[in-house]
Amino acid sequence: MPNWYIKNEQIKSDKVRVISDKGENLGVLAKNEAIALAKNQDLDLILVVPNANPPVAKIVEFTKFLYEERKKASIAKAKSKKTEMKEFRMTPTTGEGDIQRFVTRGRKFIEEGNKVKITVKMRGREGMFPEVAIEKLRKIGKELSDVAKMEVEPRQMGNLIWAIFSGK
Repeated sequence: MPNWYIKNEQIKSDKVRVISDKGENLGVLAKNEAIALAKNQDLDLILVVPNANPPVAKIVEFTKFLYEERKKASIAKAKSKKTEMKEFRMTPTTGEGDIQRFVTRGRKFIEEGNKVKITVKMRGREGMFPEVAIEKLRKIGKELSDVAKMEVEPRQMGNLIWAIFSGK
């Protein structure tokens, strides 16, 4: 929804295709004739499709039109689903049972249409062996391969190694 609308005398085109407030096509009219028709009904002429040939204008009550456009936009925004990202944190020494718990919870979250980020935090001397953490992430990726793909390969950032999984 644009923040501005061209209405009444602001319309630059000489001829416009006019749609009535009831949605009927009134045909192609001269701009002044269309504005007069709208003013007779105490309504406004609003340009809705400026790039058409001739441009399309609608006869409506401007404040009501703005209200309906904002309402449509808010409904569309509410219906659009935002994907969330769930993060699981572990260390290179995390046990097999805990990893299985991450896999089952991650699978459930991915099936809902969200993403899962698994972060391995290495402390002290664990940082000398990043391949252990990468191997754990690849193992989790294999176990999730039936419902997810590894969207971001394992990456290291300081003492963290992480990967992101999303639905197929």
